[in-house]
Amino acid sequence: MMRPAHYRTLEAMTAGVVSRISCVLVALAISVFGGAGASWAELVGHGGFVKGLAVSPDGHMAATASFDYSVMLWDIADQRALRRLEGHEAGVNAVAFLPDGKRLVTVSDDATMRLWDAGTGAPLHRFDGHRGKIAAVAVSPDGRLAATAGWDRSVRLWNLDDYSPGAVIETRGGNVNTVAFSPDGRRLLTGNYDSHLRLWRVADSTLLLDLGGHGFGVTSLAFLPHGKRAVSVSVDKTLRLWDLEVGVEIISLPGHEEPIFGVAVSSDGRFAASGGADNAIMVWNLESRTFVRALFGHRRPVWSLAFTPDGRRLLSAGSDEVVRVWDLATGAEIGSDGSRRVAAGPVVPEIEGAERGAILFRRCAVCHSLTADGAKRAGPTLHGVFGRRAGTVAGYTYSNALKNSDVVWNEATIDALFAQGPHIYTPGSKMPIQRMPRNDDRQELIAYLKRATAPGR
Repeated sequence: MMRPAHYRTLEAMTAGVVSRISCVLVALAISVFGGAGASWAELVGHGGFVKGLAVSPDGHMAATASFDYSVMLWDIADQRALRRLEGHEAGVNAVAFLPDGKRLVTVSDDATMRLWDAGTGAPLHRFDGHRGKIAAVAVSPDGRLAATAGWDRSVRLWNLDDYSPGAVIETRGGNVNTVAFSPDGRRLLTGNYDSHLRLWRVADSTLLLDLGGHGFGVTSLAFLPHGKRAVSVSVDKTLRLWDLEVGVEIISLPGHEEPIFGVAVSSDGRFAASGGADNAIMVWNLESRTFVRALFGHRRPVWSLAFTPDGRRLLSAGSDEVVRVWDLATGAEIGSDGSRRVAAGPVVPEIEGAERGAILFRRCAVCHSLTADGAKRAGPTLHGVFGRRAGTVAGYTYSNALKNSDVVWNEATIDALFAQGPHIYTPGSKMPIQRMPRNDDRQELIAYLKRATAPGR
């Protein structure tokens, strides 16, 4: 459908302004923060990408979902970890609080949704039904329903009162990446791999609108508080504002240099924030449909964003494994004491004579630490790995394949693991598929690991 002329004119004007402002702000960020290597972080604790983020209805807590298979709860004011929720058997992609703030739901690559007690961290129920990864979750305003967006091309509704399954919506648009309930709970908006948004009636799963406009898959979306409009972001690098009453795109707002992964709308509907693969966060005024400011600090892609209920703070999470808290009035990243602290990424000890092995290990450091205390990551610590039977690190939740394995880790077995790949050498384990075909690379890595993981270090 053709957009009204004044929308198209405003879009063209905004595109030029955003492009110029972005260039200025990038230069300013480099001059102030010292370039791409400088960063500030506060909420540090996950051992993998932080994919999902939610703020409790009272604004006191944040919940984060990570590639490290866990969910963490945080005190926002003090910026400290409260508890870790563990139970998923693969990376966790999204999290949402129920309206009472006492419970939350999470979804994962393990094809399940889990319900948790936010106060104790205790698991309350596991929901099964999807046939593949679940990318997103939303909770109805009355807290009675959850909707999950699956890569089995369906959206499923779940009753949170009695834990029974509800309707299944076959969306027809490929994998479903994102989902949101309207503020009145009567409609459901989905974003798909085929670049379309679809609006559904919850009561009978009737398709109300099919909206095309994005050039690539829709990655995230959100309703505005009155429910008449919504925003969406996409791999096509744009944020788009939609009129859901008449089914038209109002404006497309460019500015990001790479695909956009996350979007959030403030509780009053005035502002939206978007983040993506360019490591930047853009803040937009939805009333004037103009760019407000860019926030720089993440060292890697930004996956998820959430405003606090009072609209004064924005939280962001990403591939650099941290959550950052921003003051929207000033654009500054803030700590609990008002100061800024430098974030620490995965530590790779530099051992003389094994420089090449240390470089090769950086890919492994996403999942494994080398320390005796076994810093929490997606995989178990490798400290003391040589001579250890697979599946025996205390406190780590292994797959049955490794728990029942008779493999003992040594030079030969580690070499075979990376020569063949985990899917061949340890079938059924949670280890991601990766191979190291060059023998000299494997030997450099093994030499490094022997020194870096020695029990006496």
